[in-house]
Amino acid sequence: QSLGYGFVNYIDPKDAEKAINTLNGLRLQTKTIKVSYARPSSASIRDANLYVSGLPKTMTQKELEQLFSQYGRIITSRILVDQVTGVSRGVGFIRFDKRIEAEEAIKGLNGQKPSGATEPITVKFANNPSQKSSQALLSQLYQSPNRRYPGPLHHQAQRFRFSPITIDGMTSLVGMNIPGHTGTGWCIFVYNLSPDSDESVLWQLFGPFGAVNNVKVIRDFNTNKCKGFGFVTMTNYDEAAMAIASLNGYRLGDRVLQVSFKTNKAHKS
Repeated sequence: QSLGYGFVNYIDPKDAEKAINTLNGLRLQTKTIKVSYARPSSASIRDANLYVSGLPKTMTQKELEQLFSQYGRIITSRILVDQVTGVSRGVGFIRFDKRIEAEEAIKGLNGQKPSGATEPITVKFANNPSQKSSQALLSQLYQSPNRRYPGPLHHQAQRFRFSPITIDGMTSLVGMNIPGHTGTGWCIFVYNLSPDSDESVLWQLFGPFGAVNNVKVIRDFNTNKCKGFGFVTMTNYDEAAMAIASLNGYRLGDRVLQVSFKTNKAHKS
């Protein structure tokens, strides 16, 4: 089973920087991905992941980071929430840049009562993913028959929290028999892009709404400038429909976008 991370090597450092700027924070199904430069493995950064329990149910991820940031640089953090109610389980994870920072956090916070807490919190090192007990827990979490998607637990209502605009008009799309389905997903037509638009614009616009399989900006053969339109392929119909409802009419710079499911009459890619 995937541990949820991977590596990409670029020949040109500029391309790596562009990938980070474009893809870091993108929403893929129920996950928000983190993209950053990889660090050479060393003993100083290994096993710097902490398991925190007994957190106040009202504590947010930002507040969790604020509590732990006094001990060092935080690489990632998350709070587990109930998949049905969206309420915090009072359990979280903090990964520090260095093992010594995690050790200091344990010394400083284990058994302490943070602001708003009625009970002391427990802070300890998280199980190494290679340990059997951790694997069993992962299997239990990720393979539950009630889970719709693989991956960490998220509150469904938060799936669109990165939307650039207020979501409306969704009801007009539900249940309609709309063309646009391809072998790999639902193809969306995006019109009125500026000549300088590139693929990163489409990734950033559509990524927050769900899993994006592919994006393509149509360019003029002679100038290599965008011809004003492009295509986005999304895996899930509901997410594609939500993206269309939210982004059709969205003002990008000095242009108002037209976004719809691709039809046979639309421009050919």
